[in-house]
Amino acid sequence: MSDDVDALVGRQLRRRRRLLGLTQSQVAEAVGVRFQQIQKYECASNRMSASMLWKLACVLDVDIGYFFAGARRPTETGPDERRAFELYARAA
Repeated sequence: MSDDVDALVGRQLRRRRRLLGLTQSQVAEAVGVRFQQIQKYECASNRMSASMLWKLACVLDVDIGYFFAGARRPTETGPDERRAFELYARAA
């Protein structure tokens, strides 16, 4: 099951690629993966690493923030997020 942010990033990748008239194969070659990997990114079945996001932003001539346009922060934090914050605060 993919996260909403992963789906958003994948949609933005597909939107920009199509806007530029590029195929999945062309984008894949430019960033050093196979076209199947681009397919997986676009449908959010695979997550992108920070370095891959950077490469794609460079190839598609956009800022990293482009991929996150429209994303919203969660309105409430769950117990896992609160616990992680508490542990971080104690360590600092």
